[in-house]
Amino acid sequence: MRVYRIGKAAGITAATALLTIGTISQAAASQTARNIGDGYRNNKHAVWCVQHLVNDVAKRYGHGRPVAEDGLWGPKTKKWVKWYQGFDGLHRDGIVGKETGGWLLLDGDSYYGDRNYCYKYVPSRF
Repeated sequence: MRVYRIGKAAGITAATALLTIGTISQAAASQTARNIGDGYRNNKHAVWCVQHLVNDVAKRYGHGRPVAEDGLWGPKTKKWVKWYQGFDGLHRDGIVGKETGGWLLLDGDSYYGDRNYCYKYVPSRF
């Protein structure tokens, strides 16, 4: 009987959580976040976010933090964006558009990524 009550309570808790999550409104991607890369007017905050998020992924897979987080777009940042795109099965063009940006926001450090600080600077479909 006790196991039944615990299971029932857990089921009710899970159902309540799912209903609550379903009612939270989803934030839209920033309308001001432009593509980042060669030939674009790159915002320093946006480039810093890309550098930071790429470094998070690279570190997780044994590459350390290979890109200086200086907010300046250059050949090394582009190289590591291409690495990330290849790693994640994306088109390897070295440009952070909605697809690459969206995955970086999800794969990188959730303190800055996800829907936090970098969300308003990095283009995303999410």
